[in-house]
Amino acid sequence: MNHLTHWSDLLPVLPELVLAFGAMLMLMVGVALGERSGRVVNSWCVLVLVAAGAAMLWVPAGSHSLFGGSLLVDDFARFLKLLALAGSAGALLLSLDWLAIEKQQRFEYGALFILSTLGMMMLISAGDLIALYLGLELMSLALYVVAASHRENVRSTEAGLKYFVLGALSSGMLLYGASLIYGFTGTISFAGIAKATQAGASIGLIFGLVFLFVGFCFKISAVPFHMWTPDVYEGAPSPVTAFFASAPKVAAIAIFVRATITAFPGITHEWQQIVVFVSILSMALGSFAAIGQRNIKRLMAYSSIGHMGFALVGLAAASPEGVQGVLVYMAIYVAMTLGTFAVIVAMRRQGVAVEQISDLAGLARTHPTMGFLMAMLMFSLAGIPPLAGFFAKFYVFLAAINAGLYALAVIGVLTSVVGAYYYLMIVKTMYFDDPVARFDRVPGLIGLVLGVTGVVNLLFFAWPAPILGAATAAAKSLF
Repeated sequence: MNHLTHWSDLLPVLPELVLAFGAMLMLMVGVALGERSGRVVNSWCVLVLVAAGAAMLWVPAGSHSLFGGSLLVDDFARFLKLLALAGSAGALLLSLDWLAIEKQQRFEYGALFILSTLGMMMLISAGDLIALYLGLELMSLALYVVAASHRENVRSTEAGLKYFVLGALSSGMLLYGASLIYGFTGTISFAGIAKATQAGASIGLIFGLVFLFVGFCFKISAVPFHMWTPDVYEGAPSPVTAFFASAPKVAAIAIFVRATITAFPGITHEWQQIVVFVSILSMALGSFAAIGQRNIKRLMAYSSIGHMGFALVGLAAASPEGVQGVLVYMAIYVAMTLGTFAVIVAMRRQGVAVEQISDLAGLARTHPTMGFLMAMLMFSLAGIPPLAGFFAKFYVFLAAINAGLYALAVIGVLTSVVGAYYYLMIVKTMYFDDPVARFDRVPGLIGLVLGVTGVVNLLFFAWPAPILGAATAAAKSLF
């Protein structure tokens, strides 16, 4: 065991410490100032997330192993932590104006975002099964509460309850899988499990792996464990749905990749089959089930199920190139999702939120800039070049082809074409249908998030080097 001998040994987990102390401080300030402190505390919470991102720059370069290998800080963790922080900060920015309009200013709202993000950071760095479970639970418990945060709204309460019950079930399955893996390998650390499975796997270990994957698939809402997603996305407040769709997905995909690549390299063939199966089902369901949706949040739920299927194509390749594809995919996915939800949060008439796709009719004429950015985001989600979404799919499919998974890549391309139908249907509604009444003025912070994500989406092809370079380095650090 490498015991911590000096405070400087804690530098690699500085961002986590910033989040932990920040969350405690925000709660104390909130309690001290009372209910009226909501707006101030929630705004400060954004600064805490930004400070945690800045603290990432202080983390020494190279790979670090802390607490006897329970937490691993490497290039892979750095890339995904920054991405999770960006997703959380973006969703919290979308929340600030929404909370003011809905008169839902509660100081604990932002603190829950921070605590959930702290769980994500721990999950991304997990180096053994116990750290994995602790990170997952810390992330999830805060999410359950946030889903039901709109207490006067029956749908929000129902969403929180559904998410909690199904989440508890998946947590139990994941824990059962982890205990089986521990039982058959005699160790909880990923490195130890990798050593124990070099010679191949027993049937018990495969069962453990399957149960572990159930927990992962639930968190990224991959088929067949996606059933909570449409209801929770529709019921939860819109900025909370934006949060669900971005940051927690990054953390869950991160641990999915880290656990499979670092703990089970000896039995790649076994887990590869599961990942391919789940990926194909998710891409297919995400593409076909969304066609009949009329509520835009439900449509985005099926869209996110499909996108997780596409991201898993890269993991199925089980190569550094495949992992790089997953990382690029997640970075672009977060930008596209936050941008789309910025438009959904801004959909209001006379102060009342609207969620039907038909409400977007004629948006290109009533709000030309918003209509244009939304159209570009839809094209990007559909994977049309030269927008960012095209490159996301290009890298994962290329990795699958190079790994010899031709059928998977072909199915991916075909489901992409089916999925393009419902994205283009939204564009058609905005540009060719007769305008309905105008939306209210877009609040500043929501416009800011939409503008930034829109620019990233439009100009990624012009300067992809920073994300590609970082993703390549991150993928190499796992192998």
